Amino acid sequence: MKKILVGMSGGVDSSAAALLLKQQGYEVDGCTLKLFDGEIEEDRDVRTCCSLSDVMDAKAVCRKLGIEHFVFNLKDLFREKVMDAFADSYIGGETPNPCINCNRYIKFDKMLNRARELGYDGIATGHYADIKYDEASGRWLLIRPADRRKDQTYVLYNMTQFQLAHTLFPLCNIDKPRIRQLAEENGLVNARKPDSQDICFVPGGDYAAFITEHTGKDFPCGSYIDTKGNVIGTHEGYIRYTIGQRKGLGVAFGEPVFVCGKDPVNNTVTLGKSEDLMSEIVTAEDVNLISLPEIKGEMRVTAKIRYNMPAVPGTLTACGDSRIQLRFDEPVRAAAKGQALVVYDGDAVVCGGKIV
Repeated sequence: MKKILVGMSGGVDSSAAALLLKQQGYEVDGCTLKLFDGEIEEDRDVRTCCSLSDVMDAKAVCRKLGIEHFVFNLKDLFREKVMDAFADSYIGGETPNPCINCNRYIKFDKMLNRARELGYDGIATGHYADIKYDEASGRWLLIRPADRRKDQTYVLYNMTQFQLAHTLFPLCNIDKPRIRQLAEENGLVNARKPDSQDICFVPGGDYAAFITEHTGKDFPCGSYIDTKGNVIGTHEGYIRYTIGQRKGLGVAFGEPVFVCGKDPVNNTVTLGKSEDLMSEIVTAEDVNLISLPEIKGEMRVTAKIRYNMPAVPGTLTACGDSRIQLRFDEPVRAAAKGQALVVYDGDAVVCGGKIV
């Protein structure tokens, strides 16, 4: 691939990706995705992405690099595939990760297709991950990056073989301090720009307020119950709680209690002890296979059930209907429906799916 369209969020990572590719001799242009109408541009304490200032930063970087910059309006698709799906998942009692759907349906599907239509060989982003072709299996592999602290393979597990074959991750072998140094040395306007932290369409992290406003639905108070079904208190609406949560419950029991489950049908939130959060077996559906065309028998692997956790050992099996099951060597804490189970063989992603 020689002609590459770089997805540029306005942050330093994607800007550095464009810079590196140009230095390596690629024919590069940049694009920014307009995903929603945010009203947070003037609040510099809110660190999300996709604001008007981010578009302007991306445009300034492209001007500095002497490359074209495009803006693609994908608001309708983003609302359907990411924002609506996020709200529906929470309402269904799950704990979704919207970045996974954004990568799946927006960045590595729609953006790649748009790039190909415009005559580009492929796309690049500022994700911290690597892609390699395995001659032995004839498959493209998704690999952890050199900077493990920034590893984003967890949110990229849905990438298809076609998408992997037409994507570049230029930051795969570089750590974040060096990225900022490169950006500063080359006069990029966002060299010291803080990283995005909040979900772009939920500034401040108030999921419940977003869901209420987005759907127009109310979520009334209901019962806290213990693991035996006994009513032990009143919650303020089940969408306001996440699995494993301890603080902000509004009740005191003389010992630590945690959110262990949510039942949207009966409007209950289950509270229990820390040991009630432990799971030895985790099942996931809607599985995407990367390093293997199919899973046969048992396979020793490592796996993650959350973005910010180390991959821990266990045994992987397929259980039909596009489902996998992971039996961990040691029980894992707070496996939440709606999050992803991502499986690794060494540094390569084997597969991933949504925890059920």
